[in-house]
Amino acid sequence: MAREIAEQPEVLERILAKGLPRIREVADRIRAAAPRFVLLTARGTSDNAAYYAKYLMEITLGLPVGLTSMSTTTAYHARPDLTDVLCITVSQSGGSPDLVATTETAKECGGLTLAVTNVAGSPVNAASELDLDVLAGPELALPATKTYTAELLTLWLLVDALRGGDGSAAKPLPELAAATLARQAEVAELAGRYRFASRLVLTARGYSYPTAREAALKLMETSYTPAHAFSGADLLHGPLAMVDNISPVIAIAAEGADGTALEPVLERLRERGADLVVIGSDEHMAGASAGFTLPSGIPEELSPILEILPLQQLAYHVTMARGLNPDAPRALAKVTRTR
Repeated sequence: MAREIAEQPEVLERILAKGLPRIREVADRIRAAAPRFVLLTARGTSDNAAYYAKYLMEITLGLPVGLTSMSTTTAYHARPDLTDVLCITVSQSGGSPDLVATTETAKECGGLTLAVTNVAGSPVNAASELDLDVLAGPELALPATKTYTAELLTLWLLVDALRGGDGSAAKPLPELAAATLARQAEVAELAGRYRFASRLVLTARGYSYPTAREAALKLMETSYTPAHAFSGADLLHGPLAMVDNISPVIAIAAEGADGTALEPVLERLRERGADLVVIGSDEHMAGASAGFTLPSGIPEELSPILEILPLQQLAYHVTMARGLNPDAPRALAKVTRTR
């Protein structure tokens, strides 16, 4: 896991250097089809990448975007009319039966299907009309790390191509990712706060909300710590009641609208005396127990690619501090065969 976390700058560079021609080709096909709606299908870590794509497409392309409930087709055999709908399946392995079945049904029901995977010859790719390889290379640790940021960047480049961009805004990412990962000692020190934590709450808004979900997943699957991820708005609608002066809370508050929208939530958390750690922009660190400042100067929509990096390291260090093996969490497999 540590090695694959460290490979991410190289993976991001590879996508920018080698992935763009195919991404632009796929964008041309999608633009010609002029979809009226987008459906995203995914599980686990890839589901969090799909959440990111939902925000990205709705905000920058103005398209309505939904997340598939796969059991409606796999268990209930629904046959929705998907004429003029772009159906994107996001998967590290492309091997889960429910992902394959849902993709096949989408194609049969008139949807334009696109597979975004890390395995070029996967069953999901075979079931799809279009495909994109996220170029992360083999991922041996069970917790997905480099495939997640590879999915985020690939999806961003696709959306950027659809709106006529050239991908140049993403060029600083490999260098910024390397600089962020080089601060691992800060993260290791931070991990000491959570070695004996019985639970964690993570919160964010907007583009950063998928980061909170993915960080919670990483902490749960590696260190076995119950970690609850909430949109900042949802946190105020009830779950805030479980936060007290011994509750550890991690807030992701980057530069831009999502950090601004989270500020009232941070104020409520400070009022409740929460053990608050902020990952993000300096402007949101006031009153926090600790923080990790992210590089500035990239578009808000790209910030999730950097935000997750110290949180992946955090999951790794908390797991190691607990004497557990982050590479092989109990009860997990690289390909989860849900139906």
